[in-house]
Amino acid sequence: MKTALITGVTGQDGSYLAELLLSKGYVVHGIIRRASTFNTERLEHLYRDPHEPESRLFLHYGDLSDGTGLRRVLEQVQPQEVYNLGAQSHVKVSFDEPEYTADVVATGTLRLLEALRDHMANANTTVRFYQAGSSEMFGAAPPPQSEKTPFHPRSPYAVGKVAAYWYSINYREAYGMFISNGILFNHESPRRGETFVTRKITRAAARIKLGLQKKLYLGNLDAQRDWGFAGDYVEAMWMMLQQEAPGDYVVATGEAYSVRHFLEATFSRLDLDWKAHVETDARYFRPAEVDYLLGDPTKVKAALGWSPKVTFEALVSMMVDHDLGLANRELLLKNAGHDVNAAGEHAQR
Repeated sequence: MKTALITGVTGQDGSYLAELLLSKGYVVHGIIRRASTFNTERLEHLYRDPHEPESRLFLHYGDLSDGTGLRRVLEQVQPQEVYNLGAQSHVKVSFDEPEYTADVVATGTLRLLEALRDHMANANTTVRFYQAGSSEMFGAAPPPQSEKTPFHPRSPYAVGKVAAYWYSINYREAYGMFISNGILFNHESPRRGETFVTRKITRAAARIKLGLQKKLYLGNLDAQRDWGFAGDYVEAMWMMLQQEAPGDYVVATGEAYSVRHFLEATFSRLDLDWKAHVETDARYFRPAEVDYLLGDPTKVKAALGWSPKVTFEALVSMMVDHDLGLANRELLLKNAGHDVNAAGEHAQR
């Protein structure tokens, strides 16, 4: 029975990865940040009381800004695989909080690599490491982008991810560590955070359909992205660590759609005209825009045998149906006399 450690386990990818690994018989440990409120909603369907003998998911407080804490968790968990998914991953926010973003995304990865290197030496063991990269690393590079495309990051988040990518390669080459970089293009799901554009669209469209919201405010509608399903992409992460040798892989669908196209697909599923409800707002434009990200998944398909299972249309339908369910529950609360304004304000951020 293998043991895996996941940073960022409470996020979209972390929850899907934990689900996958548990289905494969792993014992899964996750690092979560301390907060005054519970932030484990995405894991509720997986979590069992740790006192129960069948429990195989365990959570530990920690942070990528705390190297000592990371060492302590590694010593306690003794994993065979580590998946570094933790990050301040919102691109727009990274312009507002560049120092924090750089510390967690770039230096946080370095802290974890150094802690893992020491742990492996002290325990005389080998641990395989997955580093979560991002298509944002390519930024202004012309599409399609592959493993050979030079990086041209256009945000503090993307710059941090480029640094983490090269830290990972440096540790692989300098110390012989098994480290694989996954350069994942945009991947979405019903578990996507509501401030990310795809979920913001599907959440707002469902609320508009039921009369809970009137307008949706967005930034650049012409930006094109290669969108896939997060549940498919975590399988590629796992597959990278099952290979004989480490490597770096672009994970993508090979198809790109604009934000406008995503709007059309979402609102059409609800029999709505998006143009009657959507307005642009300058505050949602980035200081440096990324216009066109389109991944070339040739290597990951050939080397790992991975390919996406969920199409763009199926992904949109999945997210819309989920958020329509949330909106229906919200409407029931409203009809029962409860205040739902807070949810509406949150959906319009």
